[in-house]
Order: sequence, then structure tokens, then C-alpha cells
Amino acid sequence: MDFAAWMATVQARTETALGRLLPPATQAPQRLHAAMRYAVLGGGKRIRPLLCHAAGEIFNASPAALDIPACAAELIHAYSLVHDDLPCMDDDVLRRGKPACHIEYDEATALLAGDALQTLAFETLAEHGGSARMIAQLALAAGSRGMAGGQAIDLAAVGQSPCVEELEFMHIHKTGALIRAAILLGAEAGSADDRALFQLSHFAGRIGLLFQVVDDILDAEMSTATLGKTAGKDAARNKPTYVTLLGLAEARRKAAELRDEAKAALIPLGNAARRLTELTDYIVDRKF
Repeated sequence: MDFAAWMATVQARTETALGRLLPPATQAPQRLHAAMRYAVLGGGKRIRPLLCHAAGEIFNASPAALDIPACAAELIHAYSLVHDDLPCMDDDVLRRGKPACHIEYDEATALLAGDALQTLAFETLAEHGGSARMIAQLALAAGSRGMAGGQAIDLAAVGQSPCVEELEFMHIHKTGALIRAAILLGAEAGSADDRALFQLSHFAGRIGLLFQVVDDILDAEMSTATLGKTAGKDAARNKPTYVTLLGLAEARRKAAELRDEAKAALIPLGNAARRLTELTDYIVDRKF
């Protein structure tokens, strides 16, 4: 199966699995459940499930075994987007080419939908055979030492001029922590040993930063219609990005450097890691 077909297959099975795991919109409280489904289904690149499946394939995990950790990571990601868009956070009205959850519903419903999506992620892992280590890994990625902490640092950085190292520290937490968790959850669903997990952790650190650098470049270059979210929002709010700190040319050089480092980290894993290599190129070459 070529990469495009593999990616489409994983995205489709993730959509199906998410639709099955989410409560039906007909179940009380209907408005909350409808908002949860609205926030998760019918959009998104599913990068985290793709990374989870790609890592799991290295260690002979079946697609069915990978659906649960992949969906758990995606549910955490979806919750974070719902909360990020709220007026008290990044204050955006558009997400994945449609009105943000709090615009389509209301702020209170969006807040509760995000809360419920987060808890559903852990319920999903716990009820479908996820180990205590996997659950702890996802919790660490989502909490104050991971994504939530990174968001706090991001909010505090508005109007500031951090150095590149400080910006990287923020994104290792805000963006990179959940990406790392998705990769390691996939590996642990298979037969990965500690040495392989260490190698994948190094790869995950590079790919997490790479994703953010490319995101900053796209935010500066692409239109709102292409991105499906408000273009240029960070610059308008005086939030530091790789582009504002380094300039476009240097940000592109940084992306190329991170791509090379990510691919180099996969060499010891051999051809079995080809999907992760292909995803590395996809993350760099994507247009939205």
C-alpha cells in the first residue's frame, strides 16, 4: 500500500472508531453530546492517530489494537482545540473550516464539551485494555507538565520576546507532548522494548517541534480559507512564533534541520519505520 492509500485508510478507520466511541447526539444531555461530536468528527488531518498507527506497525501491533490509543490521543487533541478557541484563551471563531465549537453552540457548552472529551479519552483507554503506563503517559502529556502547561506558557508570552530556546521549551510542552504520547502509545500497543521507546522518544521530540515550525510558517503564508482557521492570528495578537523570531527563511531552514534530525533518529529502526519517515515528509510538505 502506498503512503497516500495507507494514510486515507488510517484516517477513515479513525473516523469510524471515534464515531463509535463518542456518545450519540440523541443521548441526554443531547446538546453536550452533539457539541462533542461536532468538535471531533468530520475534519482534521488526524496526525496523532497517523503517528500512533505508524509507530505501532513497527512493532507488529494490529490496526484494531491501535485504534484505541489513536482515538484517545485524538480526543485529547480535539478537547484542546475547543478550549484553545475560547475567548479566554486564543479567542478564535473558526476551526477546521467551520465555526468554532463555542460559536456553533455557546461558551459554556464548548467548555463542558472539552472537559467531557478529555475524560472520554481516559475512559477509552481504561475500558479497552490500555495499561496503567499508557494511561499515565497520556495524562502526563495532557497535564501541567505537558500540553496544559505549554498553553499557560504561551498565554504568558503574549507581547513578550522570548529567545528561540524559550519558544522551543513552550512548544515541547504545548504541541510536542501529545505528539510524543501518540507515538509512544502506538509503540506500547505493540512489542516495543525500552531501547526502541528511547529511540522513538528522540524522534518524537524532533517531529513535535517540526510540526510547530511548519504550523507557524503556514500561518504566515497561507489564507484563512486554505488553513481552515484564522490566518495570521498569532502575529495579530503579538504572540511569538518561529517566523516572528527567526523570519521566514530561517524558519524554513529550521524546519529542514528538524526533518533531517527526525529521520536520522529512525535509522536504527530500519525499513519498519518507513511510515514515520513518510509522515515526517508529509508534515513538512503539507499546505494546511
